[in-house]
Amino acid sequence: MTTIRLSAPLIFAGLGGLFSVRAGIFHIGIEGLMLAGAFVTVAFGSAIGSVWLGIAGAIVVNLLLSFVYWLLIDRFKADMIITGLGLTTLCVGGSAFLMNALFKRRGSMTSAVRLPQPVVGPQEGVLAFVSELSILAWLLPIFVFIVWLILRRSRLGLHIAAVGEYPYAAEAAGVDISRTKLIAMLGTGLCCALAGAELSVGGLAAFSENMTNGRGFIALAAILFGSLEPIRTTLAGLFFGLANAVGINSQIYAGESNIPRQFILMIPFIATMIFVTLRGLLSQRRLSHDA
Repeated sequence: MTTIRLSAPLIFAGLGGLFSVRAGIFHIGIEGLMLAGAFVTVAFGSAIGSVWLGIAGAIVVNLLLSFVYWLLIDRFKADMIITGLGLTTLCVGGSAFLMNALFKRRGSMTSAVRLPQPVVGPQEGVLAFVSELSILAWLLPIFVFIVWLILRRSRLGLHIAAVGEYPYAAEAAGVDISRTKLIAMLGTGLCCALAGAELSVGGLAAFSENMTNGRGFIALAAILFGSLEPIRTTLAGLFFGLANAVGINSQIYAGESNIPRQFILMIPFIATMIFVTLRGLLSQRRLSHDA
């Protein structure tokens, strides 16, 4: 269950990133949107006393940030990579500043609210582990199906793919490219808000500075490793969650060995780099074979 709990934020963020990437936007700002979603869920939810209103507030904030991001890269023709890094930097610094300004806390703060954990039968054996998952983690399969349905079986999904792969053909066919990209980025913002909420009030009930710790970039790696497909991206997210779980559990035994703790913490990122590299090599080999 640790793997599923650690994978859920990655999968939510990865599915959200699919909207932007398939629309031709390599959204580096996913990391920042996840962090904004985590902070607003804890801050607003604790102030109001409702985790659901906290998540709603996180969605609203992320939609606004996504709109600003779209405005900068579409209307003002800013570079998407630099703008995405700027968005992430803004969220990292902004969340730390607001936590100190509003709650007089530095480093971390506890949350007064937490996502409910459905109780399934007697709390024994496997069910005891399953019951540790939040309701968002339980609803994740349904969410994956909805994203698959939108991207693979709807007119909107067809428009998003056309804008990303053949923008001139899409424009000639009457597709509003700017509007389609805006919708795609709003979809990314919504999913990243859920990813941040699951990260902060799902398995935990707290927010800490830069608590995403590179998860947004790992979600982008899952998208690439999953060939821009919802199901494959979900499986890639599960794999990276497993690598993270192995790294965390390995720390328990680190004290009994001479393995440096820093090396153990590197395991998820090393696994990400290895498998993305292998994915690229396999794709290159396939292209060479086809040629």
